[in-house]
Amino acid sequence: MPGLVTSSLAAGSGGVVGVILGLVGGGGSILAVPLLTYVVGVGSPHIAIGTSALAVSVSAAGNLIPQWRAGNVKWRCAAAFSLAGVLGAMVGSTAAKAVDGQSLLALFGVVMLVVGALMLRKRRGDGDPDVRLIKRSAAVLLPWLLGIGLLVGLFSGFFGIGGGFLIVPGLMLATGMPLPMAIGTSLVAVSAFGAATAASYAASGLIDWPLAGLFILGGVLGGLAGTSLGKRLSGRKRTLSVTFAGLVILVGLYVVARGALPLLGVAT
Repeated sequence: MPGLVTSSLAAGSGGVVGVILGLVGGGGSILAVPLLTYVVGVGSPHIAIGTSALAVSVSAAGNLIPQWRAGNVKWRCAAAFSLAGVLGAMVGSTAAKAVDGQSLLALFGVVMLVVGALMLRKRRGDGDPDVRLIKRSAAVLLPWLLGIGLLVGLFSGFFGIGGGFLIVPGLMLATGMPLPMAIGTSLVAVSAFGAATAASYAASGLIDWPLAGLFILGGVLGGLAGTSLGKRLSGRKRTLSVTFAGLVILVGLYVVARGALPLLGVAT
């Protein structure tokens, strides 16, 4: 079992991610790996990624329930997208385990920079709320759902992140569904991709289960606090999103530096 300080840092880091998820509605899980690596002190980047994937999966599953009740989940579209993505996530996670840990961290930092830049863009909220994957529409929708799902799953599995920042626009591109439904539906895929990635890392003994439990617990409590605070700051969503995007970019720069310097022979 981790010591008191490590346990507190793990729960606190999970709380930070939960608060961010509650405030801005997504993207907070991108901070899980840096927090586990540089704050909690997980020595192996691969263990940090495996532990993060498990926490992200559980968090997404918990957040799925209110979205389902609100009618924002297109289950058939989610199933097709997720089935292809799980295959991609298994391939991606297997490939990642063969990559040197420091190289993987440097690449992860680059991904954070890209994610931060994408978060600065406004997303359109219009679309067709009545879109459904049925026999008549399958010929058009299914190739897009399977193709995009596979690609996003590969990416998600390789970096051990939920990939919601790609899943949401991917679902909108594949089906034309509006943003609120894409966000709700994406949680099915995030949960599935995270579970597939976590299973791959668990099979290699690359998950710290006690830390994962503490991180998840902190995330649940932080999510409740963030959701409550988010309601009070609902008129400042754009400001919050831009601020968070800036934070992701700054952390990304730090992760790139910490991951790249050892590769260049510079001590950190």
